[in-house]
Amino acid sequence: MNIPNLLTLSRIILIPLFLYLIFTPTVEHRIWALLIFIIASLTDFLDGWTARRLRQETDTGKFLDPLADKFLVISALIAFLFLDPLIPLWMVIVIIARDLLITLMRYLSIKKGSMLRTSKLGKFKTAFQMIGIIVIIMVFIVRNSIKNVQLEINQLSALKLETVVEILNSNLVHKWLIVCPYLIMAVVTFLTALSGLRYIITNWHLFIPPYTQKDAK
Repeated sequence: MNIPNLLTLSRIILIPLFLYLIFTPTVEHRIWALLIFIIASLTDFLDGWTARRLRQETDTGKFLDPLADKFLVISALIAFLFLDPLIPLWMVIVIIARDLLITLMRYLSIKKGSMLRTSKLGKFKTAFQMIGIIVIIMVFIVRNSIKNVQLEINQLSALKLETVVEILNSNLVHKWLIVCPYLIMAVVTFLTALSGLRYIITNWHLFIPPYTQKDAK
């Protein structure tokens, strides 16, 4: 339990508090949820920085760090499904499926005596996810302070690309507040799928037996 690993665990511990605050429908609670998520996101930078600075990099930390990121991001995305009916379920399913696949690949790599390293695309994807979630929470805060926005949202069904184009070309006053979460989620889903595909292409051998060093002997 060194400092970097404690920072990683703190990211997981903050998730229940974040969920409680984000589901409380007041501007004040949503602002606190935003601050909690920003703090949790900063620990993602700090645990890696302190591990390198203090020379406390461990295999446990290398495994827990991306896992904590996945828990935090997935928790936020599932919450968004309940808070914004216009965010499609399939986008969240794609992101969760990719993260479960990468977690399986990390487990297999450890069993084979190696370590699945995070790619630059994977790091960029995670950073964009964190920033995107922060922007979406900010949109929710603004929505909470404007009554007519929720009424406009309730009149719409699940968004599709053509619907988004129609809304952007319409005279709706709050059209950007309506489609912004959908657009961000679309980009996040694309980057997540692309990152997952890259991991599969470059690490396909992990799925080939033997699955442990012991079996290889």
